[in-house]
Amino acid sequence: MKRPQSTPSLFAAAGLEQDAPRPLPERLRPHVLSDVVGQEHILGPDGALTRMLETRTLGSLVFWGPPGTGKTTVARLLADATSLHFEQISAVFSGVADLKKVFDAARARREMGTGTLLFVDEVHRFNRAQQDSFLPVMEDGTVVLVGATTENPSFELNAALLSRARVLVFRSLDPAAVERLFARAEEVEGRRLPLDAEARAALVRMADGDGRAALTLVEEVWRSARADEIFDAAQLQAILQRRAPIYDKSADGHYNLISALHKSVRGSDPDAALYYLARMFDAGEDPLFLARRVVRMAIEDVGLADPQALVVANAAKDAYDFLGSPEGELAIAQAVIYVATAPKSNAAYTAYKAAMRTAKEAGSLLPPKHILNSPTRLMKSEGYGTGYQYDHDTPEGFSGQDYFPEDLGRQTFYDPPERGFEREIRKRLDYWAKLRAQRD
Repeated sequence: MKRPQSTPSLFAAAGLEQDAPRPLPERLRPHVLSDVVGQEHILGPDGALTRMLETRTLGSLVFWGPPGTGKTTVARLLADATSLHFEQISAVFSGVADLKKVFDAARARREMGTGTLLFVDEVHRFNRAQQDSFLPVMEDGTVVLVGATTENPSFELNAALLSRARVLVFRSLDPAAVERLFARAEEVEGRRLPLDAEARAALVRMADGDGRAALTLVEEVWRSARADEIFDAAQLQAILQRRAPIYDKSADGHYNLISALHKSVRGSDPDAALYYLARMFDAGEDPLFLARRVVRMAIEDVGLADPQALVVANAAKDAYDFLGSPEGELAIAQAVIYVATAPKSNAAYTAYKAAMRTAKEAGSLLPPKHILNSPTRLMKSEGYGTGYQYDHDTPEGFSGQDYFPEDLGRQTFYDPPERGFEREIRKRLDYWAKLRAQRD
């Protein structure tokens, strides 16, 4: 019995089949590297990628930068420029089984004389073991890995993976680059944006350095405009239901406001701190970025004067993770108030920096032998562990031994002030110093 034709085939036979219209960001995706805007520092005449491509060779790379800055596009164009097969996966949707299939396919391709550029989006979302699985195929040349991440690679990627890849930083698009995107869209569409000068400048700010968002906004403007209608800034905001950021998160305004927040907290002014926090929330700043900064403030400016400050700041970050916006923003505001009103001390911060300086200067001095373990007879004969006193066996639970290398001598890094909880720590240190002096 003959099977009836499916509906799509009937459409095709009638000549009615056609592709769905593609979004503007996809239609304007660059076809050559010179069309990529906003990344001249790596794609310009003296840029890092330009120099690599002159040799027609490519090493593994990590692209670090905010969304909409061209990371995927550049990876695709690099594959074309170096005659590599382009393979793309996302760490959000891929697991070990997917990676194995990709690696096997790349090996088969290499045997046929074709290399593979493997682009991994959101590479920081792979766990440590999954990241380690890339190492053998990077080392033997099975793939040229290009990972993309919006997070700091130093914190999110394995040191072993980072040692085999070069990190290239993608920057948010500046206003001039966003304007070039607008002009290209107008050229391709054959029509001008129906905006006055002020509205056009506001649309640039609304894009917030994100090229994909910029072109999506352009599409929305064209969809919304009636014939011969020109929008001013107020109409544009009402139509798009999107505010222009109060400051550019990638430029001076971003750093000025986070600096003002940090110094207000350090200066124990919760009202000023809340004001700057609110301004950044209103501008669309990433709340998790702000939560991380509050954690840093709790460590650097409160420290052990109130050990609960770090607990509260971390709890605020977790609460935001759990609740999201806008409910979770209140937890961050609460942490800002707590840290701003906590007693202040940078003694731990200063002590750590001093210890780090001394450690670098001292080099590889060995600890004193009496505090080293002696698991072998030879080590015991060399004096390892000899004379060590177990602190818990002493009446005060304190032996007063010297733990610094003999050639360095005793050092003092931590000097807690008479404030907050560190007042109690100061009492303990003074008591132990007294005991140590008596035993010496």
